[in-house]
Amino acid sequence: MDDQLALRLQLFREGGQIKPEVADFVTAELAALEAEGNTVTEATAGMLTSHLMMALTRLLNGEAIEQFLTDDQVAAELAGHPQAVDRARAVAERARHELGAALPESEVNFLGMHLAVLAQQTPAAPSS
Repeated sequence: MDDQLALRLQLFREGGQIKPEVADFVTAELAALEAEGNTVTEATAGMLTSHLMMALTRLLNGEAIEQFLTDDQVAAELAGHPQAVDRARAVAERARHELGAALPESEVNFLGMHLAVLAQQTPAAPSS
């Protein structure tokens, strides 16, 4: 994680709009992505970080998350990125289990899009 993404996380924590457990959860997810070899920086994961922080906080605050008009388009785009979809579902399951925040399908799809973009911005490992 680069300094700019760490600063984004710090600002969310210090701003008081995000529950500490959400910040901890998102930080752990970013660390796991990085440990798997993804390039996790402000440029590659800044939007993912903000989106997940805000969505989980809204859910924990009891706010509704509405379906998006672009859900079908996003789902169609994700058809070519099954690993991102699987990862998004795993993150959503951990959020439900650890935080009690059940992300709706539209949020899982948007999370999948963020993860697909992250994967595309991570250089492929050299072949042996």
